[in-house]
Amino acid sequence: MTPRKSSQQELTKEIILQEADKQFTEQGFSQVSMRKVAKELGCSHGALYYHYTNKAELFYEVVSSYFMKLDSMVDDVRAQDDYPQEGIFNLFRCFLQFGLDHQSQYELMFMVKNTEVDTLTKAAANRSYDKFAQVLFECAPARASISDVYAAFVSLHGFVAHYIGRVKHFSEVEGAAQKHILFLQKPFQAL
Repeated sequence: MTPRKSSQQELTKEIILQEADKQFTEQGFSQVSMRKVAKELGCSHGALYYHYTNKAELFYEVVSSYFMKLDSMVDDVRAQDDYPQEGIFNLFRCFLQFGLDHQSQYELMFMVKNTEVDTLTKAAANRSYDKFAQVLFECAPARASISDVYAAFVSLHGFVAHYIGRVKHFSEVEGAAQKHILFLQKPFQAL
């Protein structure tokens, strides 16, 4: 057993987040507890409460970092030379690639159903979805409707959900993903 930390100053939020991230991605939300995180860090679970009110708040911090990574990838799509002409294709590809290359994180972001965390994670999810929708509206030569944007998002989510656990990486289904993307682009193309 590892010795306990001698002071709370040694236990930083960054260290806690790294361990919580590891446990959430390996075990899922319901299997992780503040006590388990503390045990791995070699401190009392009370020391964690100095930084986080409860497991839901800790989970929110971890999941928010995943949304920031996805948002950063969307920002990279905007920064590409072929934006906005190829923006829709690149956005859809980016979403599928993120989901299948980061399957555990994706599941925590979009597939955990727990009332304790739903209200906390909803804000990060909504910001990310708004960024997704904004890029679609910027790139669509035809007038895109809100329902078209939502349908595209749900369809992309369904593709990722279908392949989670069946493949290890996006590259294994890249051909199928490309066909799916080309099909989903149709409502956003000029008439």
